[in-house]
Amino acid sequence: MNMNLQQQTEKANTAVQEKSKEIRTDYRLGYHIMAPANWINDPNGLIQYKGEYHVFYQHHPYDENWGPMHWGHVKSKDLVHWEHLPIALAPTEAYEKDGCFSGSAVDDNGILTLIYTGNIFVDREKDILDQSQCIATSTDGIYFTKEAVNPVISKHPEEGSGHFRDPKVWKHADHWYMVLGTRKEDIGKVVLYKSKDLRKWEYLGVLAESDGTEGYMWECPDFFEIGGKHVLLFSPQGIEADGEKYQNLFQTGYIVGDFNYDTLEFSRGEFQELDYGHDFYAVQTLLDEHGRRIAIGWMDMWESPMPTKEHGWAGALTLPRELSLTPDGKMAMNPVSELELLREKSIDLSIDKLDSESFDTGIREDLLEIKVDFSLKDVTADEFGLKLRCSEEGTEETVVGFDVTSSKLFINREKSGKGVSGVRKSKVELKSDTLTLHLYLDRSSVEVFANDGLNVMTSRIYPQTSSLGLQFYAKNGGVQIKDLNVWKLKDIWKERE
Repeated sequence: MNMNLQQQTEKANTAVQEKSKEIRTDYRLGYHIMAPANWINDPNGLIQYKGEYHVFYQHHPYDENWGPMHWGHVKSKDLVHWEHLPIALAPTEAYEKDGCFSGSAVDDNGILTLIYTGNIFVDREKDILDQSQCIATSTDGIYFTKEAVNPVISKHPEEGSGHFRDPKVWKHADHWYMVLGTRKEDIGKVVLYKSKDLRKWEYLGVLAESDGTEGYMWECPDFFEIGGKHVLLFSPQGIEADGEKYQNLFQTGYIVGDFNYDTLEFSRGEFQELDYGHDFYAVQTLLDEHGRRIAIGWMDMWESPMPTKEHGWAGALTLPRELSLTPDGKMAMNPVSELELLREKSIDLSIDKLDSESFDTGIREDLLEIKVDFSLKDVTADEFGLKLRCSEEGTEETVVGFDVTSSKLFINREKSGKGVSGVRKSKVELKSDTLTLHLYLDRSSVEVFANDGLNVMTSRIYPQTSSLGLQFYAKNGGVQIKDLNVWKLKDIWKERE
């Protein structure tokens, strides 16, 4: 390990540990990846290495606001119980003086290799950057050494600009391939490279680009084969809101198409959003040894209120989700099966029918998993669903509901507590007369998986710690409940202490 890097990461680790003793825990999550303290954003370097899952993340170890990016690091044997490892990367060299930005990880014959973006602000006010691609390696999966040859790609291609970042690398046949996000003027693009050894890279051209309406910068690309198709995941900046679509500042979504490694042509469909909630960005995937394509995103959004900053921390990652592609080219995301390990105990609750009022379950918990099947066969209600984190006097609640006439799932944060507001909606294309909602509630987040994972909503909430009520409701009529399960979930971080 480079001495300078070792000194910088030790200093950063100490800062985080010191700060972690002071943070307030009201909104600290019970089973999501967070740093012990201070700021985090994008997930990076998702990989299964020597049988363990590793997740890195963009991290500012000295402040609860974004700043010079380091790589934080956790690992897990089961995608549920996470362990903090020392910070893996800190900016120490001239080519990354303003941060070690996002990237990915590969297993290169037993050597864990991180590929990341070195960032230099040429003019921060004018958003002029000079970004390059670098690598760092480790044989133990904990301590890393930066390559002397860095940067391995020192300059962006002619079709791009200094906004040239977020390398995602994978192996196909006997070559490594890399996609990167870039822009030229106001056209977002993803460019493609290949290499024999991860050190010398050949530029292959533009894989895909905006048609003028799909954003000025394409961040965090990921490219993989699934269900007989190739999918490009990315996070475009600058797509205009369109009715209920593209409501967040920046988007995360995918395009499905066919890719040929000989001609390098990617014939693509239209951009589709992946998660319809308030807080989901910069998703990255890994392929694990069970052949699953697992995705994790940043569970926040740029310029959103983050009340946890006053408590000494900001940012978290979503639960791991298994991706699958439907025959008609839609991406489904479902919680990985291992999350059943979080269930501490099943809570007995039996509701057969909801009539036009709220039903208080009597449950008062902040960590819950809820799975409910609503029958749409004889529904007379206009709207039905759940109210989470309700206060006794009714001033706080987060509503996850279904509008029957428009067939739209929604999450309403107007009364979700400190700082947040806004409603997000998603049209549900039902395949049967049952609507299944599968929810994970944590102290400051809600993740809703509906309709076999085709309608997913992730949002942060900040209710008072005393707002713990769980209610079911129906408006102007009734709805049958076919099946209902509620579990109290474990706090994996408390278990570790």
